[in-house]
Amino acid sequence: MKLSLPLSCRIYTIDQLKPQLHIWKLLSKKVVFTNGVFDILHQGHIHTFIEAASFGDILIVAVNADASVKRLKGDLRPVNSELSRAYLVASLIMVDAVIIFSEDTPLELITVIQPDVLVKGGDYSIETIVGAKEVLAKGGKVEVIPTQEGFSTTEIIKKIADTNNNY
Repeated sequence: MKLSLPLSCRIYTIDQLKPQLHIWKLLSKKVVFTNGVFDILHQGHIHTFIEAASFGDILIVAVNADASVKRLKGDLRPVNSELSRAYLVASLIMVDAVIIFSEDTPLELITVIQPDVLVKGGDYSIETIVGAKEVLAKGGKVEVIPTQEGFSTTEIIKKIADTNNNY
């Protein structure tokens, strides 16, 4: 079991993460990176985090900032703020670091972090994963975790809306 750090110590800016990355690399830790919105945390997300963590020693999760979520998902999203989402993800024992990013893709973060393993959940192929060619070019690996059927933030939101319409 990992030692539990205060949550504030697990949510980083890129400038805070760089020296920590250096320490992990000096300790020969295998760094795994994944990213997403994680708006309403559900079993599918947890499954992805567990699987991602199994590929290395350190799991870094990048969470889309509110502005990028709105650009990608529309004006009704996110349901939860970026800090709330980061806090929830940071509270998970398999997650070592969380970073919020405002770009539409995590490519800039991936090039700075240079993870040993890039993990994406869902219906992606290695060819469609942002940062995959950069990670592979550095000798890293890219892993795709299949989506767990029946678990989707969009479907949860739809179910809540349908329930509210029936009252």
